[in-house]
Amino acid sequence: MPSTLPIAGRRLLLQLGALGCLSAAAGLPAAARPEAAPRAVAPRGPLAADELNNIAVFKAVSPSVVNITALGVERDFFSPRVTQVPRGTGTGFVWDEAGHIVTNFHVIQEASGARVTLSDQSSHKASLVGVFPDRDLAVLKIEAPRGKLPPIALGTSKDLQVGQKVYALGNPFGLDQTLTTGIVSALNREIESVTRRTIRGAIQTDAAINPGNSGGPLLDSAGRVIGVNTSIYSPSGASAGIGFAIPVDEVNRIVPRLIRDGRMVRPALGVTAGPENMGRALGLPKGVPLVGVAPGGPAQKAGLRPFARGAQGGIVAGDVIQAIDDTPVADLDDMLTELERHQPGDRVSLTLWRAGAVRKQAVVLAESED
Repeated sequence: MPSTLPIAGRRLLLQLGALGCLSAAAGLPAAARPEAAPRAVAPRGPLAADELNNIAVFKAVSPSVVNITALGVERDFFSPRVTQVPRGTGTGFVWDEAGHIVTNFHVIQEASGARVTLSDQSSHKASLVGVFPDRDLAVLKIEAPRGKLPPIALGTSKDLQVGQKVYALGNPFGLDQTLTTGIVSALNREIESVTRRTIRGAIQTDAAINPGNSGGPLLDSAGRVIGVNTSIYSPSGASAGIGFAIPVDEVNRIVPRLIRDGRMVRPALGVTAGPENMGRALGLPKGVPLVGVAPGGPAQKAGLRPFARGAQGGIVAGDVIQAIDDTPVADLDDMLTELERHQPGDRVSLTLWRAGAVRKQAVVLAESED
């Protein structure tokens, strides 16, 4: 090899020589070639107990979890024809064999329709049964054979403990039948619904929850629903280990009423609450000051009185609702939450403050007109 050949040229010649050796080896007779058999598979032994539980929970629950496609209306630019097109996806689960499907309200919010895809990939047109935006819950209904509608097992959220194992099952980013695991990270969190009402008692989990998981079940290690996954806390919009679920005890209270009535029928006192700053301005105790009492309503029949201006322009003391059935209410949101635990016709005991005196008054709830 000439000593004057540049270094790059020498490298090229060496590479060409190596390729020639490889070509020569490839041209050897089959008997002379080196052995290239697949390697033996190492035995792995039995699966761990937690792995077996993960698999068992997924197999048991996945037939009850569905994919929900929200539909929007699109008009053809060149004709009056209108078609429905997908505008977003989410998750839901089978509530009963009648075909009721539970999901988040925000999954179908502003949609013109929805389709539900079952675990066997069959697709069904869904009708809307009822919604309760204050708790971000909605119920749909599909017509499908009962054999394809295994109701999901319900648990309870009242005895949850921080640290216990949980599973989230859903369709993140449209990828159906996805299982993620984690723990209960915290209890009794407060999150905001789409109506800006506070959802109390929310479950915080580090199980990965991403867009598309909304409306899917949060499960305990027995495969029972303990919550409905509803939101995440993340600057990027993807899972950051902080997800929230609506507690199943709240879901189990609301869903039957949506199925029965088509809406959440609110029990009513027949009162109008004062603004948030009213209590501070008048030096009132914590509670809900009344500025209106509906004629003929439960509050008026029970003798409740609103704050008002007297003939000389001064404030005439009215009632402040401080508790319902001995549960303190600090503001209107608290009061509505407590009332929603009851049905129209129920009798409740109000703790009332008026001009420094505290009394209790029984009231029979009416049905709200909204």
